[in-house]
Amino acid sequence: MTSRATASHAASPRLPLSGVLAVALLCGATSASADTALERERLAGAQRLLDQADRLAATAAPAAASEPSRYHFDYARLHDDVRRMQTGFASYLIPVRAQPRDPSALAGQYTRENAPGPAPAEQRR
Repeated sequence: MTSRATASHAASPRLPLSGVLAVALLCGATSASADTALERERLAGAQRLLDQADRLAATAAPAAASEPSRYHFDYARLHDDVRRMQTGFASYLIPVRAQPRDPSALAGQYTRENAPGPAPAEQRR
């Protein structure tokens, strides 16, 4: 490596890939349901790590864009993937409760003049 290349690598902020790998390992180590408090705590920790990785990537993106290079890290794609994972964690940890249904209108007319049997279609509405 030349001294110029070494200086440019030292000056640019780097995204800690070990943090991203730790998140992946933490996510893989947890089971599929968040029934226990320990599991919820671990998943919340994974969310915090994702948030930290996203903030670090956001600060590194402008510096990386200004440097001429053959290959570029796709920070926008990383941001989208981190947001998608955070949304998944949030929806799993805080599930949306079912909204009350709007029941259909009841007939209300229960007396008939003729013998018991199936009601005509006009009277059912």
